[in-house]
Amino acid sequence: MVYPLLSALRQSFYTEGENVDPEGFVVEGDQFAGLANYTNAVVGEGAGRFWNAMFNTTFFTVTTVTLEALLGVAMALIMHRAFRGRGLVRASVLVPWAIPTAVSGLLWRWIFAPDGVANTMLGQQVLWSADGPQAQLAVIIAEVWKTAPFVGLLTLAGLQIIPNEVYEAAKVDGATAWRRFWNITLPLVKPALLVAVLFRMLDALRMFDLPFVLIGQQKHSVETLSMLAWQEATNVHYGPAAAYATIMFGYVALVAFAFVKLLGADVIGEARNRRREGRKARSKPGKAVTA
Repeated sequence: MVYPLLSALRQSFYTEGENVDPEGFVVEGDQFAGLANYTNAVVGEGAGRFWNAMFNTTFFTVTTVTLEALLGVAMALIMHRAFRGRGLVRASVLVPWAIPTAVSGLLWRWIFAPDGVANTMLGQQVLWSADGPQAQLAVIIAEVWKTAPFVGLLTLAGLQIIPNEVYEAAKVDGATAWRRFWNITLPLVKPALLVAVLFRMLDALRMFDLPFVLIGQQKHSVETLSMLAWQEATNVHYGPAAAYATIMFGYVALVAFAFVKLLGADVIGEARNRRREGRKARSKPGKAVTA
């Protein structure tokens, strides 16, 4: 893990190719550029494309994760109920999540084709793969369809550890279904839900293959930071590509840190506190017991 990160960080401070030095001689190979790749990305020639990719990445993350959390909780509540065929429903929910993202992108590409199912149901011709808001909507629909079951299954795991006695006591006290959900279910399922949302946020911030396969490359409305870094690397611009990738890494790390600290999904910290309390308890001298 350390070597690729340090290698990418080092590469982001260099440019490659043929350049001419002040004396007029051609210089080949990597040339130290300092922060030129970063400044060019933020305020230079590539600023427009970079900020567009940053906006698209953030927009897709916020939109898809919010919809996935809402649908995932609804799916978990339905699957948690006792009904005939519940096992089959739980197994079938895994199908979208189990399909590889590239295959899922191809499936939705056929659905959103000019003569596909989506236009047939709508009764009009929508160019889903063209650059525009319709392309963003297609990516959001495909992404939510694929990953909402992941949030639902993790939330279901949290629901199954809630004792039924808690709900029975709330019913005896006259709590309505909404009050039971808001005051019992949601607080107790919060740890599992936060973990699911955190994982999905980290995944969505690195989104690449779904918009790449579904819509295509170099589409202004769906280009993400990962796609931008890949495009620069494909054009043998390894320095700018490494700079974009490093910025994306910092962005993902910052979002994850803020999410863990602000919303309390600090599982490692809680485990550390429990170990510390356990050590303190063992270090206390035992009391003498007399008959």
